Amino acid sequence: MRLHRNLVFAVIDALHLIFNEGEYADKVIEKVLKYDKRWGARDRAFIAETTYDIVRWKRLYTEIAEAHKPYTRPHLFRLFGVWCVLRGIRLPDWKQLDGTPERRIKGRFDELSKIRKFRESVPDWMDELGEKSLGNELWTKEIAALNQQAEVILRTNTLKIPKPQLQSFLAKEEIETEPLKGYPDALKLKERKNVFTTEAFKDGLFEVQDASSQLVAPYLEVEPGQRVIDACAGAGGKTLHLASMMQNKGQLIALDIYESKLKKLKIRARRNGVHNVETRVIDSNKVIKKLHNSADRLLLDAPCSGLGVIKRNPDSKWKLEPEFIDRIMDVQQDILQNYSKMLKKGGQMVYATCSILPQENTEQVKKFLASEAGKEFELVREQNVYASQSGFDGFYMALLKKN
Repeated sequence: MRLHRNLVFAVIDALHLIFNEGEYADKVIEKVLKYDKRWGARDRAFIAETTYDIVRWKRLYTEIAEAHKPYTRPHLFRLFGVWCVLRGIRLPDWKQLDGTPERRIKGRFDELSKIRKFRESVPDWMDELGEKSLGNELWTKEIAALNQQAEVILRTNTLKIPKPQLQSFLAKEEIETEPLKGYPDALKLKERKNVFTTEAFKDGLFEVQDASSQLVAPYLEVEPGQRVIDACAGAGGKTLHLASMMQNKGQLIALDIYESKLKKLKIRARRNGVHNVETRVIDSNKVIKKLHNSADRLLLDAPCSGLGVIKRNPDSKWKLEPEFIDRIMDVQQDILQNYSKMLKKGGQMVYATCSILPQENTEQVKKFLASEAGKEFELVREQNVYASQSGFDGFYMALLKKN
């Protein structure tokens, strides 16, 4: 691989914004890719994937490179040098990479790879929490799986097109996909490509949605004609999946505390040809109270630590703090206690998170069932989805019924 100066400098700029300015990796990549309109798909892929790679292995690389915060440009070039050496990429004759100690880098890598927190590049507290919560064996497998790059998975919008037809439609646009066993609407890209520029995307024939995330809507067992509430809808990936399962029939109410996210959902719904969705901002308790005892189905896709989606958000390893997990667990229980009141007798609700921690999952459900608000509910079934077993994101789902 021949390295191009302008592309490497773009990676260095991106790392500075992520590590020193605390910006989110996905937003930084978006910004940096606008530097030069002449960059082709391969150039853009190099910038995005190299940046994500160095972010993913930040702890290991900083340890090897002896680079510490605040990361100066020479420090960031040292990290880039480590990335090159460990990938067997020949270092160019640039002054920024002069004197990169290749043998020492390989030696340090071998040494540090014996220690999980360095090998898997996680903060001490996260490594300790993972082991304590999941046990040594499962955590070791899980964090290794979560450090693999996420695959690009599409969800067929069955309101507009059957899956085989979408596959051939995409093939005409030079995007090769394969179906995934056990995921009725999913297609996996054989090779990473930008799918958002395709006609198929503009026509609302699919959404990008991880395979594990595609398990949540079917877990709720919705029927066309029901009143369904998605109470933490966000930008609406699961809302749109629910709409297609309801065949656009019935009423689907999407709630969220952030109006900006619901605006995105409206745009996506239009593109998807979804017209049974109504959005409401939770700006006071009245919004929830008005809906008490009214829903046939209720989805609580609760905010969480996001430990199950490190594959696609590797910078969350460095942004997440233990105090946040404690705070978010209070929020989760609060959502279970208050939002569950929107379900009517005989109705079903799913509590879901993209976390792998039992304290955010099974333990929250147990606590709810033992409380006054949960006494009418029973647990029908629950499922832990682990990245080390599925190859996709880590998730949790519990189906509860109100008697």
